[in-house]
Amino acid sequence: MKFFKFIFLFTITSFSQLNDNFVDLKEFIPTLVIDLKYASNDNFVGAVIDGYVPSKPLLTKEAALALKNIQLAFNSLGYTLKIYDAYRPQRSVNYFLKWSKDLLDTINKFSYYPNISKSILFKEGYIASNSSHSRGSTVDITLVELSTGKEIDMGSSYDFFGLESSHDFENISTTQKKNRKLLLNIMTKNGFSSYSKEWWHYTFIEEPFPATYFDFIPIP
Repeated sequence: MKFFKFIFLFTITSFSQLNDNFVDLKEFIPTLVIDLKYASNDNFVGAVIDGYVPSKPLLTKEAALALKNIQLAFNSLGYTLKIYDAYRPQRSVNYFLKWSKDLLDTINKFSYYPNISKSILFKEGYIASNSSHSRGSTVDITLVELSTGKEIDMGSSYDFFGLESSHDFENISTTQKKNRKLLLNIMTKNGFSSYSKEWWHYTFIEEPFPATYFDFIPIP
């Protein structure tokens, strides 16, 4: 296991505890598909987000162990998990907050939030000033078909801020509903809770740091 460089804003744990409790998902579950959107320009901001390192999806060991079992379950059904986001440093959350205040910067509005004002993204719960991702046990995910290598159709794109992304949205096809339900059922049966507004967002229920928001970054 590689060592990580740690920089803290909010923490109650020691360096050794973090080394014991955070793992690199790319190493821990090599069969995962990794596509960290915030380590690229392919996101609602349109830029690499402060604090992100390409191909370094970190997660607490407890959440990662549960995710490994989930990956095996999906593999048996002909799918693999795709990771859009995992651990998110607090500095990244702060970056989103700063971005939200620049109301003239709407370069990706059409693709990600066409029907909602940028000024209320935080108020509406699409972005949080204290994100569960910063606690280290939350993932943003989808499913990819092993036979084709293509993402299955979930009825909206990742990080689409609108009613279309909510679990109870009805105006999608039967297949899209079935795909969302498949992801939801296996995730919740294996210890993760969902977020009502985002079909892709899951948090490990027995997270080891439920009140700690970390701001460490991994060495590339």
